[in-house]
Amino acid sequence: MLRNYSNSRTLGDNIRLGTLTAFTAGTINIASLLIFLSFTSNVTGHYAIFAAEISKGNWTQVAVVGAWIFLFFFGSFVANFFVINFNKKSKYFAHAMPIVLEIMCLLFVGIYGQVFYRKTVEETEYLVALMLFATGLQNGLTASISNFSVKTTHLTGTTTDLGILASMFTQKKYRRNPELIARAKLLSSIMLAYVLGAVFSGLTYYYLEFRVFYVISICLLVVIGYDFYTIHVRHFNTRYRYSKIYKKPSLLANLYDKIHGKSKTKEKRRLVFDD
Repeated sequence: MLRNYSNSRTLGDNIRLGTLTAFTAGTINIASLLIFLSFTSNVTGHYAIFAAEISKGNWTQVAVVGAWIFLFFFGSFVANFFVINFNKKSKYFAHAMPIVLEIMCLLFVGIYGQVFYRKTVEETEYLVALMLFATGLQNGLTASISNFSVKTTHLTGTTTDLGILASMFTQKKYRRNPELIARAKLLSSIMLAYVLGAVFSGLTYYYLEFRVFYVISICLLVVIGYDFYTIHVRHFNTRYRYSKIYKKPSLLANLYDKIHGKSKTKEKRRLVFDD
């Protein structure tokens, strides 16, 4: 889900990444709207507010909204910085770190909201800024590693692309194009997941309140954990099996034996082709 990069990604990789992160984005956006009366998964509306405050000469608000826009931009910058600078050393580390930073931001908002939040304007502005940085990290990461195919924190471009695809599918030749069909599946899954996340947040916020950010963090941990399993755990088991099949001692096999104990069966296993 995270380890593959750019054109090496499959449709399944993009759909899994897109649905999980779009669900979290929808949840974040509605939670921030209910708590702070502000959208935090995109900056389209903030640009309009930014321009309106400039026209009014309200420079304090111009600075606040400008900082929000910058932090979304900076989150995207940081995510892609990790991808392009650490990708050769470890793809998993490069692609997972932005998600880890996002989780840290959301956990801070959840803990602060439960323990310290007094509903002051200054607190609200700082927490909204932190959430915009977090969603900028997410959007920058998904767009960067998917070659700009997956953007999950807002649906403006997704809705536009789906409208274009729907018009193209009125012609038979486009309905048979596998690339267009795959694109439509990806965008539809992102849109559906975003809406489901928003509905979930709206239904559960009044019971969970700031604890909803813990739920979001768990969803993001699933994104990280999936690749950790496929890279490390499954690879560990594969290496262990190979070492046993070819009767070659290996560090992984010895470690496995120490953890699970050696097999009690005395009979040696033979491969079919050993006969």
